[in-house]
Amino acid sequence: MTSETLSNDLTQHEAPAPRTGRKKRAARLAGIGLAVIAAVAGGAYYLRSRSYVSTDNAFLEGSVIQVSPRIGGQVLRVAVEDNQHVNRGDLIAEIDPRDYEARAAEARARLADVSARAEGAQSNLQLTSVVTGAVMTQANAAVDGAREQVQILEARATSDAAAIRGAEAAMGQAEAQRSAAESEARRAADDAARYRALHAKDEVSQQQLDRAETQANAAASAQEAARQAVEGAKAHLAQAQAAQTSTQAGLRQAGMQVAQAQGRVSEAGAGPQQIQARRADVAAMRAQIEQARAALQQAELALSYTKIYASESGYITRKSVEPGIFVQPGQALLALVPDRLWVVANFKETQLELMRPGQPVTLKVDAYPQLELKGHVESFQSGTGARFSLLPAENATGNYVKVIQRVPVKIVLDEPPPAGYRIGPGMSVTPEVKVR
Repeated sequence: MTSETLSNDLTQHEAPAPRTGRKKRAARLAGIGLAVIAAVAGGAYYLRSRSYVSTDNAFLEGSVIQVSPRIGGQVLRVAVEDNQHVNRGDLIAEIDPRDYEARAAEARARLADVSARAEGAQSNLQLTSVVTGAVMTQANAAVDGAREQVQILEARATSDAAAIRGAEAAMGQAEAQRSAAESEARRAADDAARYRALHAKDEVSQQQLDRAETQANAAASAQEAARQAVEGAKAHLAQAQAAQTSTQAGLRQAGMQVAQAQGRVSEAGAGPQQIQARRADVAAMRAQIEQARAALQQAELALSYTKIYASESGYITRKSVEPGIFVQPGQALLALVPDRLWVVANFKETQLELMRPGQPVTLKVDAYPQLELKGHVESFQSGTGARFSLLPAENATGNYVKVIQRVPVKIVLDEPPPAGYRIGPGMSVTPEVKVR
């Protein structure tokens, strides 16, 4: 082989060397690029893992309100259907109200009746107060008048007694004068008779006879006057005695009037007790009014319970009520799931070091991968989930294997989910908490 041939062979073997070198450089550059990308991705992941904490052990939670009637009765109509959205205050169902309307009307009539009787008791109290005062005043006036009349009659009785004594004295004097006049009349008559006998014998003069007869006539007249004076004294005495009898009768009657007036005063003295009794009646009627008013409120409240309204805005679920069925208080008719939702995320206890209430959270719903919700950490459960389970672990028995525990964390949504997404309790979510 000549040198020329050898040179041609070397040239043929060395000709592909530049292409192979370029491939190697490209491969090295690609490796370096991949290493840089991996380093950047790893650094980004590391930084993100230090700033965010996430778990897939999280679920949506919400209240489930069991709707039950507070009274019994036949369902008149049902205004909702399963899975229907209702607003707070919307009518859900109505129970036949006729029985409760009748009870409310009866309670209303009872209240009106008791109120009327209470007004009557109040009027009786006022009338008793007025009448008692008037009767007491009248009775006291009657007692004073009767006592004054007694005093007048007692004074008159004293005067009558004095008049009787004076009449008796005058009568005694008149009788004495009559006796003297009778004696004088008999003497004068005897003298006149003797003078007439002597005049017949002419032993005395006519003048002496006339004087004796004149004296006899004067004595007879004096005797008659004395007799009339005695009769007048008797009449005056009888009049004084009659006046005394009348006065004593009036005095007895006045005494009876005093006793009667005092009895009326005693009766009027019972007026305060009667007023107190009327006040007790008024108080009792007021108590009955309160009782009737409470019964009316209870009846109206029961009537209002015939209409069942939504206590929260949310969705109707598990409806078991239909028109025509008879329901009892406390019977479950349906469940209402309110629109207000939250998330319970069971983070590992090692993830809680930097987690604090108020930190922002991004939530992804498994049912809607494209949906992203915003929320924030509200609170932490005081204890792990295992501690509150039905059968808590007994770590003091048997062989112990340390297991990282999970702590429920409550995450509250900052705003409700969009209307087009049906999201409810129990659905899985993935929360991501920004801790740095």
